[in-house]
Amino acid sequence: MNTISHYMSGDHKQCDELFVVAERGVADGRWADADAAYALFQQAMEQHFAMEEEVLFPAFETAAGSSMGPTQVMRVEHRQMRELLQQMQQAAAARQADEFLGASETLLILMQQHNMKEEQILYPMSERTLAAGGDAVLERMQALRTTHASG
Repeated sequence: MNTISHYMSGDHKQCDELFVVAERGVADGRWADADAAYALFQQAMEQHFAMEEEVLFPAFETAAGSSMGPTQVMRVEHRQMRELLQQMQQAAAARQADEFLGASETLLILMQQHNMKEEQILYPMSERTLAAGGDAVLERMQALRTTHASG
């Protein structure tokens, strides 16, 4: 059975794999490869954020009756990650490997902590809170990802 936790944890893993390829390209000085990998990584991250911010978080907040709490924290962390993604993109464009790798190291730590909170707390809490409505939320997230991937 596919659940929000299973689906979104798998998406975290896919983003992590793309991150490693981009980071390795920069570390090895293979800028063309790094640029292509980074573009895929950034797109995957934005798709992931969109699934959460446009579908999961609003559904959870409606069901829970509050926009305070874990979703608010996750949105703040998404903004922090977007800032680091922008720094990495600028460093890559300027071919500044040290700056890219410094920002990527910070991003990696933030992503690991963020993903753990989502996988261990928010996603299971969402499944409990949404109950039977969780399947519809999952379907909307999958549809949104398909739309973002083709757009």
